[in-house]
Amino acid sequence: MLGKLFGRGAERTAAHPHALPVPGRRKHGTYALRALGDTRVLALVEAAGEGDWPAVKAALAPFDLGREQAVLGQLAVVDGVEEWIVRAAEEDKDDKELRATALLISGARHVHWGWEARTSARAVDVSREQWQTFYERLRIAEEHLLEAAELRPDWVTPWRHLLTSGRGMSLDDSVQDARLAAGLRRDPLNLDLHLEWVSHLQPRWGGEAGQALEFARKAFAAAPDGHRLGCVIAMARIEEWVESDDRDCLQQPRIRTELREAAERSILHHAYERRLGWQGDYNIFAMALSLAGSSKASNVFRELDGVITEWPWTFMADPEKAYARFRKAF
Repeated sequence: MLGKLFGRGAERTAAHPHALPVPGRRKHGTYALRALGDTRVLALVEAAGEGDWPAVKAALAPFDLGREQAVLGQLAVVDGVEEWIVRAAEEDKDDKELRATALLISGARHVHWGWEARTSARAVDVSREQWQTFYERLRIAEEHLLEAAELRPDWVTPWRHLLTSGRGMSLDDSVQDARLAAGLRRDPLNLDLHLEWVSHLQPRWGGEAGQALEFARKAFAAAPDGHRLGCVIAMARIEEWVESDDRDCLQQPRIRTELREAAERSILHHAYERRLGWQGDYNIFAMALSLAGSSKASNVFRELDGVITEWPWTFMADPEKAYARFRKAF
């Protein structure tokens, strides 16, 4: 069971010592991944939820938030973190490392919190009050992320979130280009930076049709076999589907072939390393392959064994039902 949760790597070595027990499955045979399936991440999230900064600092010991976006992302969605994290940064202002960490968490949280205020509605449907709250929270995020990046110039995650806040605030393309370049200098093959840029290039954010896919292809071509960067191809195709009025726009042989080959050279390649959050990579491909009608989706769903992550299924009206329907179909 633990091997199924954590993948082939767990079966090759030993049962993952920090694996969370698999929860009861829902009626569709699925279950949401909690805290990346890891007891250490769960302890971190629970400490953050309680506003216990000393406990958060202790729980952070195994992780490097400046490079581990999956773990940082778990903290960014914890309600109430924004109420105490800035105070924590002030309390540890004489400790460069701790202050940078607190500011990074605050910045990531304020970006997510800002989007909660804006919602996923079309821009024309967002009220003036929502926009005001959105911008106020993003301004705080920008301030904290920039200081975190200054304190720890080796970190990549501040730049990933600065891309998101910059997109929300409609910053000039030159600023966004500079931020992407800063992130890629620190980690040229960072998937999270690339996924954020795929979003940035979408027509709904001012990009042009085809730009994201071109960017994704060039990025993945430079990656070694077994690298998770293949997900950028799958995400570019999902975004293409989101932008299109044709729900069957991915149902083309050439697209199915491209997605199958990307999966086989990335997540399904023997060199792929299942790190914390690997299920997110598989869910991206599961959705893309399913939308394209590729039988290769069955391989991905088999490995997931019912695990669903929030992203990218939020593009669906009923994420769990869509996941279950595709899983059954393949």
